[in-house]
Amino acid sequence: MPSVSSLEEAASLLAAAHARGDTLRIGVDLTADRLDRVLEHDPGDLTCTVEAGVRLSALRETLDAAGQRLSLDPPGDPTVGALLADNLSGPLRHRFGAPRDLVLGATLVLGDGMIASSGGKVVKNVAGYDLARLVCGSEGRLAFIARASFRLHPRPACTRTLVVDTGDAAAVVGALLASQLHPSALDVLHPGRVAVLFEGSEPAVEAQLAGARGLVGGAEADTSVWDESRRRQGASSGRVRFAPGELAEVLETLSEAVVRPSAGVAYTAHERASDNLSQAPPSSAEALVERIRRALDPAGVLSG
Repeated sequence: MPSVSSLEEAASLLAAAHARGDTLRIGVDLTADRLDRVLEHDPGDLTCTVEAGVRLSALRETLDAAGQRLSLDPPGDPTVGALLADNLSGPLRHRFGAPRDLVLGATLVLGDGMIASSGGKVVKNVAGYDLARLVCGSEGRLAFIARASFRLHPRPACTRTLVVDTGDAAAVVGALLASQLHPSALDVLHPGRVAVLFEGSEPAVEAQLAGARGLVGGAEADTSVWDESRRRQGASSGRVRFAPGELAEVLETLSEAVVRPSAGVAYTAHERASDNLSQAPPSSAEALVERIRRALDPAGVLSG
């Protein structure tokens, strides 16, 4: 498994594959494991630029020293490239979104070896699409991700967790979403529990926690519930997408799952036929990705 150590090396390998008519699978035939530097961190602007092989744990350590964080907490310890290519997120998605919501730009290597930076000439020529966001969830089909820039957030001074034991998780979630509360995470650990994370200054978090307990009850818990949520997500075998208003109906069909109501996704313990997104008719977003893939990689180098 070739692991490149420079942008130029990645460009050379892809250009050679293009010239030979070969195909390469990003993450299998070509990886960014040795592209592992934090290139820039600007605490004043709350931004950073990193190479795609940087592990999330290493980035956290660097940012933590400045009292900042990248507000993405997926299971495991993925590289930044995998984070973007697989569109990975965790409980914090409730408030901060997925990778495409936090990525500011990217440097990519296209299937013919051309180097493209988001906002530059190549990106503008692709009908104005933002490649840095388009590669999020592209699973290596569009380009090799070499570098990425992210928007950061201050590390919260205080974090507290509320867990509600309930037989009607949809009602608890509905009450919380309809309130003036602003949780950073809101997961349903189905069956039977709703976990809520509040972050911020100590007085603000205290007020939010008290408000939530007055609204839906529950008891304060430690952070292990979020470790459980990520562990169950990482071990899941299927995924169900749903409209947020369909939470109650979806929960009735599931025996066990970690559910992110605001994202409309449930990570299920057992895969079902309907969980396999590849069996569903292609969405407009998937059709768009395919059109862009043909424009960026007409020779199909990255279709292996």
